[in-house]
Amino acid sequence: MSRVRYFQMDVFADRVGGGNPLGVVIGADAWPCAAMQRFAAWTDLVETTFLLPPTSPQASYRVRIFTPRREIPFAGHPTIGSAHAAIEAGLVEETADALVQECGAGLLPIRVDRSGTSRVLSVEAPRARVLEPDALHAKLVRAILEHTPLGRLPPAFVEGGRRWWIAELSDEPTLRSWKPDHVAIGRLAKASDSLGLCVFARGSGRDYDIAVRAFPAGVGIVEDAASGAANGLIAAWLAQCEPNGPLARGYRVSQGREIGRDAHIGIRIEDDGAVWVGGTTHTVIDGWVTWPPARAATA
Repeated sequence: MSRVRYFQMDVFADRVGGGNPLGVVIGADAWPCAAMQRFAAWTDLVETTFLLPPTSPQASYRVRIFTPRREIPFAGHPTIGSAHAAIEAGLVEETADALVQECGAGLLPIRVDRSGTSRVLSVEAPRARVLEPDALHAKLVRAILEHTPLGRLPPAFVEGGRRWWIAELSDEPTLRSWKPDHVAIGRLAKASDSLGLCVFARGSGRDYDIAVRAFPAGVGIVEDAASGAANGLIAAWLAQCEPNGPLARGYRVSQGREIGRDAHIGIRIEDDGAVWVGGTTHTVIDGWVTWPPARAATA
């Protein structure tokens, strides 16, 4: 049996219980991939990460990210939560103002901003590019959105660490009351090798500028509470389409209220187009896990 450190985090949350849960395992360096996957399936969280020694001299640490079904190269809330865990566990200097995460998407810079007792972590999202959709996939998107009022920007297929379909809905009430066809989104995700569909609307709240809902059927999730990668792609799409618009340099996001959460995500967009996605993380569980990696490897 292997005994390792385990954290459970609440990511992109101003208060505990408002964000996206994340499991973080530290000390599983000898675990085979099958053991990590089995543990991630057992936690049944959206993602579980494993912090490991870096292979690059420029990296502060290395992270492997698993959904209950498979390993993925990058995701936003696991990145922010893993950086928080690395600081809390003493893997990096507590006073560091910048970290570098090594993951399947490469080396990603992370900023550490402190104000009083709060710590805000932001990751520079992988650069986004708009993909030319297959005609069949575009038809599937149109069918999903057929009876839904849309916003200013057309739907887009965007890649940057992850692949998402993005659509702007006409207004916040439409977004919050929308009842999508999850089976159809699953078909779209499978056909286009994407996570699924992420929709947004320009917000009317005093503490946020846009509201977001994400449906990552491609990894078996009905609706996500807080999606860092998807929000990074929305930001890149907005900055490209509206370079002089009010959201082109950054904004605040509300996500998760439709499923009983209240996530808050901050977006910063630099002059060179770099998108930074950030927020606050809370430690909910700090303890130890006993797990049988050898048996998991042969299961």
